[in-house]
Amino acid sequence: MEYKFTKENFQEEVLNSKQPVLVDMFATWCGPCKMMGPVVEELAEEYDGQVKVGKVDIDADSELAAQYGVMSVPTFLVFKDGQVADKIIGAVPKEILKEAMDKAK
Repeated sequence: MEYKFTKENFQEEVLNSKQPVLVDMFATWCGPCKMMGPVVEELAEEYDGQVKVGKVDIDADSELAAQYGVMSVPTFLVFKDGQVADKIIGAVPKEILKEAMDKAK
């Protein structure tokens, strides 16, 4: 299951999560973000119950993007115990994201 994270639910859903979280910082106008969309959906299914997977629209929630230093999209943040454990910038192969998620488990 893929979540939609916003500034309203970020504390509860991401920072307070008992399991690791992959956050896809994206923009609707971003071509590489659209390319990564199906990959993120696949990861959400594959890691269901192990890693929470969701997206933040940086235009709708620019404060979150600024808070985590997101300068380009897509940027993937892996959170563990409320902290950023890994940061991956750009459209990358699925395996790169899987490695980061596996490290956080």
